[in-house]
Amino acid sequence: MTEQESSRGQLWHGRFSSGPAEELMAFTVSLPFDKVLWHDDITGSRAHVNGLERAKLLSSEEAESVRVALSQVHDEFSSGQFNFAPSDEDIHTAIERRVTELAGNAGAKLHTARSRNDQVATALRLWTRRELTLVAGRVLDLVDVLVASADAAGWGKGSVYMPGYTHLQRAQPVQLSHHLAAHAWSLLRDADRIFSAIDRGNISPLGAGALAGSSLPIDPSLTAKEMGFRSAFANSLDAVSDRDFVAEALFNIALLGVHLSRLGEEWVLWTTEEFGFAKLDDTYSTGSSMLPQKKNADIAELARGKSGRFIGNLTGLLTTLKGLPLAYNRDLQEDKEPLFDSVNQVKLALSALSGMISTATFNKERMQLAADDQLMAATDLAEWMVRKGIPFRQAHAHVGELVQKSIQSGTSLHDLALASELFGKFAAELIAPGVGVSMRTSPGGAGPVPGEMQRQQLELAIEVARGEWEDLLAI
Repeated sequence: MTEQESSRGQLWHGRFSSGPAEELMAFTVSLPFDKVLWHDDITGSRAHVNGLERAKLLSSEEAESVRVALSQVHDEFSSGQFNFAPSDEDIHTAIERRVTELAGNAGAKLHTARSRNDQVATALRLWTRRELTLVAGRVLDLVDVLVASADAAGWGKGSVYMPGYTHLQRAQPVQLSHHLAAHAWSLLRDADRIFSAIDRGNISPLGAGALAGSSLPIDPSLTAKEMGFRSAFANSLDAVSDRDFVAEALFNIALLGVHLSRLGEEWVLWTTEEFGFAKLDDTYSTGSSMLPQKKNADIAELARGKSGRFIGNLTGLLTTLKGLPLAYNRDLQEDKEPLFDSVNQVKLALSALSGMISTATFNKERMQLAADDQLMAATDLAEWMVRKGIPFRQAHAHVGELVQKSIQSGTSLHDLALASELFGKFAAELIAPGVGVSMRTSPGGAGPVPGEMQRQQLELAIEVARGEWEDLLAI
């Protein structure tokens, strides 16, 4: 086969007198990673064929022939029997080549009024919409796991409590359910951002052509509706060059990854002998090749580690986009690998963390013993003085002096308060085990009284998020 003949597999071969160099193909080919778009390219092609038929650019017989060919190609991919050719640069070239083989001249008309620029952008938007919906579903699954663990720990009086931390130093006792719910609320914000990003990106670029639309009588609004897009593009230049939806997806995943990293860090700490707050199930932990006694929280550690990868993917794409003029530039091929990678990795992370947390057990006694550290009642003592009419700054100083005396003398804070004329019996009662957590009564706080209300608020927020997610599934 001559170079001229081998180049005919390319969609652009007519302009060239010779085939592409091996180095060019090796550097520019995207098939190894963009073949995951096969379903979405076929979806876009089906809508395009219908649009060409409506515009009478394809006869009914030709359109049906192409539709049958697209269905066969779909079946070949589904069954793993699709055969790629050496000339296939990307998934879009491969599918059009195969359709033309099956449908003949009718297949050769498939690319009428369409460029790879709007074709690629359409397939990628379809993929992103679907995959982000799946990511959101796994986010909500992890929220359910956290809430189930919180329910088991309790929200009201007598619930499991633990130390709350600032600067990783013990600060005030909080209910375990309150702590787990804090992660659930951050994840619900992640889900909400994903829903918003899907909505903003739910615009069809099909019909924008290479950059300026077409002189042929196509109707982008009809194909957009057929594919479930909210609307068609308003500006063809913007349609083929816009990758905001990819950047938003990567940002949302990066921030979600940061939240998962924070969750993972806590579980790494909680499952150490030093903390001993939780124990992992054997099925969601690993051992050491050298140290027989080890039980490692690898899922939590990898959730922490993957966040750097997600941030890197976002940074890489933004750097690519920042210097591009309108409209399409081949640099935009670099949008896919970071997107595919981040989506795949975050889905794995979410599922693994859900399994890890749902099968873990908490050490109630160890948590509550740590939370009953008498020094953690210092703020309660200061607020007791405030209720007596003493300005908070003065109260803070008085309690601080009492804490310092306790540390230096080795005498318990309770005994010092009890013996003090300034504090006395009623203040000392605030230092008893389990009392501190019950003192948190303000709305949204970490005690039993606001806990019941927070559970209701969380239930409502989850219901709303699930409704939005189910609406997306229906597209």
